[in-house]
Amino acid sequence: MTATCPPFPFAPRPILLALGLSALSACAQAPSADGVSDPLEPVNRGVHAVNKGLDTVIVRPASKAYGTVVPGPVRQGVSNVADTLDLPGVVVNQVLQARIGEATTNTLRLAVNATAGIGGLFDVASVLGMPKTDADFGQTLAVWGVGEGPYVELPIEGPSTARDTVGLVVDLAMNPLNNVFDGNDADATLAIEGLSRLNDRYRYSDTIDSILYDSADSYAQLRLLYLQNRRHEIAKAKGGTGGEDGDFIDPYEEDFIDPYAD
Repeated sequence: MTATCPPFPFAPRPILLALGLSALSACAQAPSADGVSDPLEPVNRGVHAVNKGLDTVIVRPASKAYGTVVPGPVRQGVSNVADTLDLPGVVVNQVLQARIGEATTNTLRLAVNATAGIGGLFDVASVLGMPKTDADFGQTLAVWGVGEGPYVELPIEGPSTARDTVGLVVDLAMNPLNNVFDGNDADATLAIEGLSRLNDRYRYSDTIDSILYDSADSYAQLRLLYLQNRRHEIAKAKGGTGGEDGDFIDPYEEDFIDPYAD
């Protein structure tokens, strides 16, 4: 009998974590020879088609309008605020991963950018030598030894794995800002996050368009890039170098060659 992956409901944190870890165990499957476990590929391809359609009709045109109409410094300021709002959750995960030095630096970044950076509009901390590093609960689970699980493409959110899907939901539930903002403030934070993503879509439009629209198999290409880069990030979080050079594919490098291109 083949195990199926149950949905991950928004539940109280301990219950959510237990359900998530149980789901990961149920979904575990040995990867194929190419290092990919994708037993849900038919469903994933259907979700990918929907996501690609949304990008074609809504996201790509909206990002072009945003990037064309709104001046670059304003767009960067909004993205800086979004990065600042992400920092509390990043710090929590870095503490859980025992990356205390990075957690301390990000805590200082939060304090500096929230004050001297005028609520995060300006990235003063980076100028002062405090670069941002990222962390999330999917990464935390990996550091704790939880397996990757099957590949999953989520509606709107995009590429993921069973482990990272659990991590995404837990990050949303554990976000310290949930206890700070409500009502109009909460709506504003969502709007800022959305605009930041539109800015990213605009900044990397050439690369993203190449993957989605110029590749012979955009699903396989996106899956490859996500898994390679995610494994690289997790190896670094565990204290490694992120793997050998040949194990990491950076789609934003100028000499990047799409193996699925026509």
